[in-house]
Amino acid sequence: MLINVMRAKLHRLTVTQADLNYIGSITLDPDLIEAAGLVEGERVQIVNINNGERLETYVITGERGSGQVCLNGPAARKVQPGDIVIVIAYAMMTVEEAQGYTPRLVFPDTATNRLT
Repeated sequence: MLINVMRAKLHRLTVTQADLNYIGSITLDPDLIEAAGLVEGERVQIVNINNGERLETYVITGERGSGQVCLNGPAARKVQPGDIVIVIAYAMMTVEEAQGYTPRLVFPDTATNRLT
């Protein structure tokens, strides 16, 4: 049996942009993507601390060193610049694998979205 387990989390990022007219996704600074071990195109869950919204989208790469966190397309209706979000990636694994797995947790500076 496989279960869905959190494998990575970017905890408390500040939304820098919301672009309704983009085709969809979350644009992230590559420094954040690499720190969490995310992959461009990977499905992620976004949890908005400010309003409780939860949504799923996929990762695209933004500008390195920018601290960029931009929700695009329909997701832009669920956030505002300045909102605090958590980005969570999951993986399917056996119960035995999950019991020995340690997720990658990243806690950037919330004010700048940069790694400390």
